[in-house]
Parts: sequence; structure tokens; C-alpha cells
Amino acid sequence: MNQYDLNLILNPNISAEQVQTEKDYIENAVRNAGAEISNLDDLGNRRLAYQVGKDREGYYLMYTIKASGNPETAIASSLRLRDNVRRVLVVKDRPEWKTKKA
Repeated sequence: MNQYDLNLILNPNISAEQVQTEKDYIENAVRNAGAEISNLDDLGNRRLAYQVGKDREGYYLMYTIKASGNPETAIASSLRLRDNVRRVLVVKDRPEWKTKKA
């Protein structure tokens, strides 16, 4: 199984209930693509480097998923249809990209 990073930026103005609804939908989309979630980092609202739509902030969710095959298109295409999702990025995790801390 390959490991992937799934990074999402959500609408910064959504409530805690809506965030939970989005998390549930994301979990279902990942499972439907034949993958499993191994880690979730909920970073909350952060300032964006540039404006996305009318927003200068975004609600960040970073998942680590394990999947066989190529789940990128199946997961990303279903998540991009959501109204509260601003950006989706699925990247294959490679150990050589990790930096070593001194």
C-alpha cells in the first residue's frame, strides 16, 4: 500500500457542526476510493498566502491515507464538488521528501 497526503482547505466561516459534516463526508469518500485514513491533522483557521475567491483565510485539514492503486482522481473529484471545499491536493508521500531535523 502506498501512503498519500490529502490536504484540504475549507471555507473559514463554517461552524463546528459543518466541519464535522465535511470530515464525515471526506472519510466516506476516502473509504469509497478503497483507501483508509491513518492520520488527521486538524489545523483550524489559517491565513492563506493568497486570496482564494473572497477569502484570505481557510480551514485546514491534512489527512494521511493509505491506498493501493491511484486514488487521487477518485478522491479529489468527489471532494471538489462540495460547496465548503476551497482546495484539494492529493500527493503521494515519499520518504526522501521528508526533511531531517537537527
